[in-house]
Amino acid sequence: MSKFIAMGEVMMRLTPPDNLRFEQTSNLIIMYGGDESNVAVSLANFGIDCAFITKLPDNPFGHSAINSLRAYGINTEYIALGGERIGLNFYEIGASIRPSRVFYDRKWSSISEADISDFDFDKIFKDAHWFHTSGITPALSEKAAKLTEKALKTAKEHNLTVSIDLNYRKKLWSQEKAITIMTNLMKYVDVCIGNEEDAEMCLGFKPKDTEVYKGKLSIEGYKDIFARMKDKFGFKYIATTLRESYSASDNGWYSLLYDNNEFYQSKKYNIHLVDRGGGGSAFSAGLIYGFLKNKSPQETVEFATAASALKQTILGDFNLVREDEVMDLIKGNTSGRIQR
Repeated sequence: MSKFIAMGEVMMRLTPPDNLRFEQTSNLIIMYGGDESNVAVSLANFGIDCAFITKLPDNPFGHSAINSLRAYGINTEYIALGGERIGLNFYEIGASIRPSRVFYDRKWSSISEADISDFDFDKIFKDAHWFHTSGITPALSEKAAKLTEKALKTAKEHNLTVSIDLNYRKKLWSQEKAITIMTNLMKYVDVCIGNEEDAEMCLGFKPKDTEVYKGKLSIEGYKDIFARMKDKFGFKYIATTLRESYSASDNGWYSLLYDNNEFYQSKKYNIHLVDRGGGGSAFSAGLIYGFLKNKSPQETVEFATAASALKQTILGDFNLVREDEVMDLIKGNTSGRIQR
């Protein structure tokens, strides 16, 4: 059985080449991804035995999505086939002062219409160690919210460590709906991951003196809400990425981890972005890897931050780096010199 299990939607991502806008291009690059599947691929590239849970249509697009996971060694035996369609993610990569744009076409996707009976969670979680999902999945539909709760509850019954990336998506649901559903799910969660918007929109915690769109971040504000989140929900760990957006092409990137005793802040990387998509899920994967490998909290947050920084230099949602590449970056190898 797989050590790590993730559940969520796999979408077909359609991206114009060469920083073109949708209005300009006659070609689209087809890739696959989604927050939870991105985490699984990252961990598989680090050598972790991973499986993925979702539902995809029994057509060429669904099978192509499954093959994209199999290519990286993901166990796909728990993927249900059926439903009408695969969700679409139209992703336009920005540049300089022009931001990236994302347009979703995912209504009535197979996973949003999946039934709990499509999955034998007792079988799936037997002998597994870790389960991960995100706030995107329960936002897809009422059925997906019930499916998420069933998966989380069963994972805890099997004594798995459970992590969730809050991942608020305003195009999927309102703050009021998100808070109602997500606060109910938190009783199953050990490791909570999310940025400042996620904490506010999903759980109602807003860091003081932080205005992301003005590039203003307050570490003390994050420490305050982390402590309050721990008191309310009893999380073992809470983590966030911290993005300083200088432009659509250049960002500062670092992170913060709280273990209920101390706060651990990573070093900061200045990244010239190739594709920021999947940066958050690469961070989640790095955290999980650190915990699974019994790294110290400081080593874990450094590994997660470096791994996610590297991801943002790679086109597509998947983080295609190995552990040794991450460790080289942590050691200070930021020159980008060719490797021969």
